[in-house]
Amino acid sequence: MIFTTKSLIYTSIGGAFGLVFYFIFGSLLGLTWLGIGLAIFFAAVGFIIATIKIPETNGFELARKLGGESIDKAFLRWLKFRKKGNLIYTYLGNERERAEK
Repeated sequence: MIFTTKSLIYTSIGGAFGLVFYFIFGSLLGLTWLGIGLAIFFAAVGFIIATIKIPETNGFELARKLGGESIDKAFLRWLKFRKKGNLIYTYLGNERERAEK
């Protein structure tokens, strides 16, 4: 199956975003072919974001940490991280580790 529910939703959102450019280029400038091309492009980007996963490789540190995770989930996690002010909390495991710090 090519379209899962998630990929269909992301493709529709990307296509709707591309329709804005279609109306701008098609109605105002008379470049209908460019508007259709941009609508298809943004729909394809939405489909790619929903279906492609980050490959597992040791070549890049980002790919090592996010390997096997969907692009949209990694992006949402990054947004939450930025929203919290780039803070990372570490919790110490037992009483002895807490006493050493």
